[in-house]
Amino acid sequence: MALRSLDNALPITPERPKKQAKILISAHKEKQMADLDVNDENKVPLPQPPSTDASIDYISSENLKAFQDPDSKIQGLVGGLESKDWLKVCESLNDVRRFALFHSTLLLPILDKVVSVMVKAMKNPRSALIKTSIMASSDIFKAFGVKLLESTSDAINQLLLQLLLKACQDKKFVCEEADKALLAMVEAMAPLALLHKLSAYVGHSNLRVRAKAAISISNCVSKMDLKEMEEFGLVALIQMAANLLNDKLPEAREAARSIVVSLYEAITESEEEKQEFWQSFCQSNLPAIHAQAMVKLVSS
Repeated sequence: MALRSLDNALPITPERPKKQAKILISAHKEKQMADLDVNDENKVPLPQPPSTDASIDYISSENLKAFQDPDSKIQGLVGGLESKDWLKVCESLNDVRRFALFHSTLLLPILDKVVSVMVKAMKNPRSALIKTSIMASSDIFKAFGVKLLESTSDAINQLLLQLLLKACQDKKFVCEEADKALLAMVEAMAPLALLHKLSAYVGHSNLRVRAKAAISISNCVSKMDLKEMEEFGLVALIQMAANLLNDKLPEAREAARSIVVSLYEAITESEEEKQEFWQSFCQSNLPAIHAQAMVKLVSS
């Protein structure tokens, strides 16, 4: 049998190579996997980049130095304080501290402007800027004292309010610095003049502000003699203390007790029958229930 020519046979189609299957992951799926990777509790977290605030040096007053050429340095101080670069503002606030401690006469002509900048810095969300401005306020109090109260500007009132608010903050390092500044303020200023400023805050709507104001008032009253108390008003003082004794916060109540003790000691110093005189004074100026509490407080 003759064989058929292979030329007439149908060509054999070579088998096409199999393609590798591609795994396609949608962008949404990738994001989900990335999220799972980040939130994996068994994975060691990567170190976070350091905060910019960490680069700020908080210099204590004892470590500040005088300027070699303060006259030329003062020329650029306001410009630095008004800078849009918060790091530059921090640097300038530290310069303010140096001027306050070593060259206060050069700072005095622009003091209102400086205090206004400090208030603005305390309202800034950056904790480093807030703390630096609070530290500056402490040195300003030490340098100028009662002169700040002689200003016709409203800046000192705004500064006092901001310090009371910052002393109530949850951030401990800001709160502690504000407490130090309030104490420096009381130590540096005449108690009677400052008491007039502080007394406006015992009725503040914020409980914590009220308590901080009460503490500063207590510190002021402890520095006053009977003549200064009389000038402010003995009745006003005892009524203020009576209201604070019923405050919701224990810090305010404790400050009120301190005010009462200072008032009692000053009023009865020259009296032989101290308890009887004190009882008569309280009953003459307070509702019966409040007078009874005052008498009980000093006798305990």
